[in-house]
Amino acid sequence: MPQSKTIYETALSLIDAANSADPNRVSADGKEWPKELLYSDRMSDMLRRFAPDADDAMKLAIRAQHIERWKSPRNAYPMDRIGYLKWRKDLYKIQANTAAALLQQAGYDDETIERVRNSVAKKNIKGNPDTQLLEDVTDLVFMEHYMLEFVGKHPDYSEEKWIEIIQKTWNKMSDSAHQFALSGSVRLPESLVPLIQKAVAGGAG
Repeated sequence: MPQSKTIYETALSLIDAANSADPNRVSADGKEWPKELLYSDRMSDMLRRFAPDADDAMKLAIRAQHIERWKSPRNAYPMDRIGYLKWRKDLYKIQANTAAALLQQAGYDDETIERVRNSVAKKNIKGNPDTQLLEDVTDLVFMEHYMLEFVGKHPDYSEEKWIEIIQKTWNKMSDSAHQFALSGSVRLPESLVPLIQKAVAGGAG
């Protein structure tokens, strides 16, 4: 339907415009990107590979998952576990409401807006297929693009700590995402493959 396609393209443009305003810049694929625009591009790429039949609502939710994330910095909260959990809870809500407002601006119906809002807010991961799909794509993107960088930021972590982190990520993913990650469809950091395999196997050995 041409009208739906126009609404989709409008919403996508609004999301990309918001993320293009990220003052943080990173280099990838031979060019400089606004950090969250690059992240959203990687999320969309992973969705195309993992769930090519996803509908427009999920394409937009995936694209908006980190929308304007830089406006809610982690260091605005206490740098402890309680502060982290409060920051994450507030961040999910802010991002969900921002995405919903842009979809409303584009002309989407209330049902689609709520689907996107609930997905971006990560509500009911194991019970909501939309939220589970967003979580799967998020974790697959982390493994392919950001895990190696994350490891580099925490050189003091033990192998046991890394196995625990990987297992927590793994446990949030669906069986389909597990199979996709282990099938060679995800470009895992070569240096981390043995650790990932050990974590997936239960950390034994």
